[in-house]
Amino acid sequence: MRAFIFPGQGSQKVGMGADLAEASQAARDVFGEVDEALRQHLSVLMRGGPEERLTLTENAQPAIMANAIATLRVLEHDFGVNILKAADCVAGHSLGEYTALCAIGAFGLAETAQLLKLRGWVMQAAVPLGEGTMAVLLGADIDQAGALAEAAAQGEICEIANDNDPSQVVLSGHTGAIERAVALVKEHGIKRGMILNVSAPFHSSLMAPAAVRMADALAETPPQAFTLPLYANVTAAAVTDPEAERALLVEQVTGRVRWRESVLAMRADGVESFVELGGKVVGPMVSRTDRDAQVTSLVTMQDLEAFAKEIA
Repeated sequence: MRAFIFPGQGSQKVGMGADLAEASQAARDVFGEVDEALRQHLSVLMRGGPEERLTLTENAQPAIMANAIATLRVLEHDFGVNILKAADCVAGHSLGEYTALCAIGAFGLAETAQLLKLRGWVMQAAVPLGEGTMAVLLGADIDQAGALAEAAAQGEICEIANDNDPSQVVLSGHTGAIERAVALVKEHGIKRGMILNVSAPFHSSLMAPAAVRMADALAETPPQAFTLPLYANVTAAAVTDPEAERALLVEQVTGRVRWRESVLAMRADGVESFVELGGKVVGPMVSRTDRDAQVTSLVTMQDLEAFAKEIA
């Protein structure tokens, strides 16, 4: 069995998608449709920056999605690979879950871009700048991270935001609590803690105002029927019901991204091969979670051509 997986925030970079757009009309069509949906020249920003504008959450989220869907469309239109034949399930890291839903027909491309633009904006606006942040813990398992978060909280919010793989966990919460957590890593047997260059404490209870806004948006634009099962971030389990997924997308704003558990669940369900589209971020997390898993990253036209030949 094979899973198509999609990256989350942090995978954006200036120049993303430019080579695909130069080589393929299918990619150009994706970027054009996203630009039109957002009434913004996002593709120009993706191609040429400036980086600080691309990194803004409201730009990064639809940009990462557009790049991944362009990669998928090129695979389909230029190399004749149908996702329904090539994949048995999908998953995405944080915003990548929306990309995965777009890939399996639950959202249209324009709808996905608009939802992610809004998601980025409301998540940024949920907490005043400087009051919250995130930190990555390297060499930490989930139990160590949980104990550290509890010790560092001291009446503030300090929560596990991302359980990425057996050696990488991300904390989110009030800036003071996150700074205390980084200062305490050695006491908890953790190799290293680093404050992330993010503008808000994503996937923590501080995002509650953003969850309310996304609940309203998803009530107006709910997911439609899926063509493949999706492994949801907050449950690390397969979901096929659009109404259940709508609720999970709301919960995801404040909830933990259970990526390590999602990988283990897919493996337990028979997935042997993981194919990341549009990045090389979540694939390595899969490899660190299960060394026996087969992982492929599709970014360039050469990557896509090689993959198409491999599965032909």
